[in-house]
Amino acid sequence: MRSSVLPLAVTMGDPGGIGPDVVLKAYFERVERDLPPFYVIADPALLAARAERIGLKVKLREAGPDAALEVFPNALPVVSLPATVTDRPGIADSTNADAVLASIRIAVADAMAGRAGAVVTNPINKKALYDAGFTHPGHTEFLGSLAREAGHENVRPVMLLAGPDLLVVPVTIHIPLSAVPGALTSDLIIETARIVHRDLVSRFRIKAPRIAIAGLNPHAGENGSIGHEDADIVAPAVETLRAQGIDARGPLPADTMFHKEARASYDCALAMYHDQALIPAKTLAFHDAVNATLGLPFVRTSPDHGTALEIAGSGKARADSFAAAIRLAAVLADPGLVE
Repeated sequence: MRSSVLPLAVTMGDPGGIGPDVVLKAYFERVERDLPPFYVIADPALLAARAERIGLKVKLREAGPDAALEVFPNALPVVSLPATVTDRPGIADSTNADAVLASIRIAVADAMAGRAGAVVTNPINKKALYDAGFTHPGHTEFLGSLAREAGHENVRPVMLLAGPDLLVVPVTIHIPLSAVPGALTSDLIIETARIVHRDLVSRFRIKAPRIAIAGLNPHAGENGSIGHEDADIVAPAVETLRAQGIDARGPLPADTMFHKEARASYDCALAMYHDQALIPAKTLAFHDAVNATLGLPFVRTSPDHGTALEIAGSGKARADSFAAAIRLAAVLADPGLVE
């Protein structure tokens, strides 16, 4: 992969999880993984201790985005955090909340100021953040809030799971399954699909995206015999999208949308709820899927796994998804890049 003009900003994630592990592993394997330059916003002492713990000889150097391209071939560039970090692998410690959030804020500020090409976030532990007073539902919502604080008032982040064989978006995300029918509206589907269409064109360089929209109920409601939401909510949204010139079709039975022949007929799928999207995404590419956030004024990707506290510091964490997130971020930030 050719190097982007700007380095990528990588966040620390929860220090008790595998974020530090996968950053170090990916950097150690940067040549064979063909990774573009990046820098990590973290506690250098944490990274040094974790590298020793998992047996990796990684040279670290404190360097900001202006020096990262020069430093990257010989050392992992690190921007030191203004907050202290407690290093306890396997434990999500709420005292680290300020450092975790500071890492995200710095990365976003760098991207929005043109110092970084994109933001790649490592997993956070929401419970530890909630215990420290964090009020956002999750990572994605916090990023949207930061964009709005910077003056982008109409930002509406959309989660996209990207794997080698599937792009899929959940219309509703982190809410109970019982709350999905009440939260799902035609307007929400239309708004989500419009954001997806726009970013597929502008970021993924798909000239005329084909969007397949899943039904909510089994068999997409089976003409009203298994619920009325598909006829009353999903179908009108699809009709509106088509009238607006977007190549959308549905509601489609979700159980027949994700096999190989079906996937060849569309560029991105819209699912109605979290697991309807993430089960096929993770089944097809458990180690290689990437979480990309659409609808932001900057590129953001993330490995599609959690903090994995149980293996943090053990050396068992795989860097595949993190490396894929780095590569995708570089491509989306500069679509002229060639993988």
